[in-house]
Amino acid sequence: MSLWSRHAIFEKNSFVLVVGILVVIAIGGLVEIAPLFYLKSTIEKVDGMRPYSPLELAGRNIYVREGCYNCHSQMIRALRDEVERYGHYSLAAESMYDRPFQWGSKRTGPDLARIGAKYSDDWHRDHLREPKSVVPGTVMPAYPWLEATDLEVAHIGDDMKVNAALGVPYTPEMIANARADLRTQATSDAADVEAFAKRYPRAQARDYDGNPARVTEADALIAYLQVLGTLVDFKLYDDKANIR
Repeated sequence: MSLWSRHAIFEKNSFVLVVGILVVIAIGGLVEIAPLFYLKSTIEKVDGMRPYSPLELAGRNIYVREGCYNCHSQMIRALRDEVERYGHYSLAAESMYDRPFQWGSKRTGPDLARIGAKYSDDWHRDHLREPKSVVPGTVMPAYPWLEATDLEVAHIGDDMKVNAALGVPYTPEMIANARADLRTQATSDAADVEAFAKRYPRAQARDYDGNPARVTEADALIAYLQVLGTLVDFKLYDDKANIR
């Protein structure tokens, strides 16, 4: 009997075809899933990554609240055109503390995975207040109320507790000092900045919104944007690896 004749049974008998499909899917699924049970984590450890500071976490909450992910992604794919435009491709570890992650599903605006330290705080303030003042062709709406709205800080400790329950390594000390650390990071000359820096290495403490008399939602959102893509030293990685 020829090989073609043996294959004909699958074409003439729908039941045999369905069984064959299920067998192939089962084998493929086992090959992909079984190795994962032998891994402690599918996320590589990367030096420099840390949980968001209270101010950055509050800014991230505002980012999610305003739906910024609907127009901006935070995932640079390992493709040459992506890397040349935005920078080093995204690492899984960069999203390990995001609940939920902000990879996005489309790009009406540019990817923000490497936006941190790319523009000044003044640029971000102008961009949020009136986007067309710095990007004439943008379709982004204005968010002028952010710099006029005091940041709600009462529940930041509870927010950190929830994240800790989900696996983010916030310590009891971090949670206990949440409100104080938030105000410290939004102040240019806070007295306890050294203790804050020990809890959150490489975190920048300064007045982000240009109004040192108050801590606003603009302070938080700009602090969050300014930290994106700045925690990992990409000099330790091969920029050409995994680029198709």
